[in-house]
Amino acid sequence: MKPAAKGARPRTLARAAAVQALYQCEHAGETAETVIDQFVRHRFGRMAGLLDAGESEVAPPDVPLFSRIVRTATAQQDVVDPLIAGVLPEAWPMPRLDPVLRALLRAAGAELWMTDGPPARVVINEYLDVAHGFLEGEAVQMGNAVLDRIARTLREGEFAGEARA
Repeated sequence: MKPAAKGARPRTLARAAAVQALYQCEHAGETAETVIDQFVRHRFGRMAGLLDAGESEVAPPDVPLFSRIVRTATAQQDVVDPLIAGVLPEAWPMPRLDPVLRALLRAAGAELWMTDGPPARVVINEYLDVAHGFLEGEAVQMGNAVLDRIARTLREGEFAGEARA
């Protein structure tokens, strides 16, 4: 991932870290708790080291949000993955997705699944910002389309009266 931009927000950093953690869980076969511990103990403290000399410190990621996203995405993967798979184009089943895009969709899907989180449009916009740090072009566009469809499924009331995109 690209270094955090100066002034990056703690919740945005938590979401970017959650994508990385979910990627690591899948790629290395590690549990959510192991990866959360590694991130909190070893990675978050080093974030200040990514800055150039003279820049102000970046606020640390929102650790409770990061942990909740990773735990929800892994604990509810049997719910979130079918939601993602159900809105993917037929030519792009889950296994064919770039693993980083898959992790991003799982993190965002988990956060959309949480009923006490921010509005769906906020979640989508945040993950699109994160996507631009990890992905390019069509992958970002596909992520946007998939997240919009998942949000309209999980949070239908927030889109009442709107036509589907």
